[in-house]
Amino acid sequence: MKDYRTLTNEEINRLEEQGCSAEDWTAISVADDFSTSHIHNVSFYGEVNLGVFEKNVEVSQDFLKHSGIKNATLRNVTIGDNCLIENIGNFINNYTIGEDCYISNVNTMETTDGATFGEGHLISVLNEVGEGNIMLFDGLTSQLAALMVKHFHDRELMSTLKKMIKEDIQNTVPERGTIGDRVKVINTGEITNTHINDDCQIIGATRLSDCSIKSIPEASVYIGSGVICENSIIYDGSTILNSVKLENCFVGEACHITNGFTADSSIFFANSFMANGEACAAFCGPFSASHHKSSLLIGGQFSFYNAGSATNFSNHAYKMGPMHYGEMERGSKTASGAYLLMPAQIGAFSVCFGKLMYHPDTRNVPFSYLIAYSDTMYLVPGRNLTTVGLYRDIRKWPTRDKRPRPGQKSIVNFDWLSPFTVGEIVQGKKILEDLRAASGNKVSTYNYHEYVIKNSALKTGIQNYDMALRIFMGAVLKRHPLREPSTDIGIGKWNDLSGLLLPESEEIRIIDDIKNGTLSDINKVLKRFNDIHNNYNEYRWAWAYQLMCNYYGLDIITEEDAERIRQDYVTARRAWIAEIRVDAEKEYQLGDVEESVLNNFLAQLDKEIEYEQWD
Repeated sequence: MKDYRTLTNEEINRLEEQGCSAEDWTAISVADDFSTSHIHNVSFYGEVNLGVFEKNVEVSQDFLKHSGIKNATLRNVTIGDNCLIENIGNFINNYTIGEDCYISNVNTMETTDGATFGEGHLISVLNEVGEGNIMLFDGLTSQLAALMVKHFHDRELMSTLKKMIKEDIQNTVPERGTIGDRVKVINTGEITNTHINDDCQIIGATRLSDCSIKSIPEASVYIGSGVICENSIIYDGSTILNSVKLENCFVGEACHITNGFTADSSIFFANSFMANGEACAAFCGPFSASHHKSSLLIGGQFSFYNAGSATNFSNHAYKMGPMHYGEMERGSKTASGAYLLMPAQIGAFSVCFGKLMYHPDTRNVPFSYLIAYSDTMYLVPGRNLTTVGLYRDIRKWPTRDKRPRPGQKSIVNFDWLSPFTVGEIVQGKKILEDLRAASGNKVSTYNYHEYVIKNSALKTGIQNYDMALRIFMGAVLKRHPLREPSTDIGIGKWNDLSGLLLPESEEIRIIDDIKNGTLSDINKVLKRFNDIHNNYNEYRWAWAYQLMCNYYGLDIITEEDAERIRQDYVTARRAWIAEIRVDAEKEYQLGDVEESVLNNFLAQLDKEIEYEQWD
């Protein structure tokens, strides 16, 4: 804590000559090297602590002004060294301000009794009129939020989690509003009960009330003109600007919200992009996007998803052209739990009257398309496995993660073939094989629920699923030493907790350990998520080893078996690339892309042989 002293009589006289006044000069404390030179027209109330003002502050690029305080009313305020505070229309009350800050043309900054800084608010997502299911706090991640939403009806679990979060808030929430170091707050109307971390910039905002603005040195937060933000938390690297309105929201790392977007009781995580539209009770997981004025995200759970103008199927199937932000991949579900889009397009899409639809009955037939002709719905199993769109998506998402490594709180696993998705492929392949076994090879069509599968489509679907299985098994074996698994964790069903791929057994263990007290505080819960992610390779190996044994009819995998798996992997991968090449050339023949674009894409495919190396 900085050492302060009282003002001398000479300093008080000089300050009064410079237009300053104080309710009680003895309540004003200053740093040892304090100078009155740059303090003008300031009214002091209550206890005020002042640092030194001896350096310049950059107010704009290459524009420096000397630090100091001018034209302001301060009450119960601590100001660090070398800040420039000027033209405060009303007052700054009950705030601690760090060093090297620039605060100018602000109407009011105040902390009132009972301030929570946006933490502890209970909001309801997925059901806008339902009982609250997510508690906002500093440590919220997409995994914890997904756990709370998914298991909301487990009253014991929810009660324990809420208690943990409240205890964490009590231990971490400051007594009054704080402004970190190197913060800029300019041309802003009202800041009330708001905590602002180091390096944040708030330029032209209308009102921030009961908020926490977080950041780290590698990723500051920018809040721009016209923004109104209430009862919300905004995290590292996020940008909020152009008249956005947020109420009861959590904005995670590296999100961008702009152009009049409004949101209430919604959460946004890891690289989400929102503009123009609205969100209410929305769970927007990693890489959720909404661009259009007509888009309303309400009561849904999204991830790797673009909420466009009802024609996103064409956007996702878009081939070799520019990669648009937010094409659909992982998906959403409604408040009732019916999936609209599943990870890596586990479910099937349909195109009908220019609109994209999802059919939950097809969830177990992954990577599929549905095509409507009159009243008949045709299911094309596994078609999306061999499209340029999927190939592009696999490679683009990791490059679009704008979060600095130290700030990646929410976990995002980018594996497109994982025990989670491949488990659905195994099931989908069995469904097709059972249909063929029941009806024979010579029928023209097969019926699955109310959907029609052509004979040729069923055959190709089985081939595509088999190809994907061989690619997955070979890729895992390539990354892991050949040995029997050291753990049984991973065998069985896998789940996706908004970016964290994990064995269902581990999700159940988390819940049990929270309820029995093994995980006794919220930071231990968050650490468990990270521990599971860090052990993903071992858990995946246990699952893949069992798959390989079942697929090839083995008890253990020998070096000879591994060589066979490797050869099947190379063959399957080459077949996959060949199909993608055909898809690309088909689009070129339709006249949708230029020849140079095609050639560049095919040159990229030619480099895929490098991934076949086994070392």
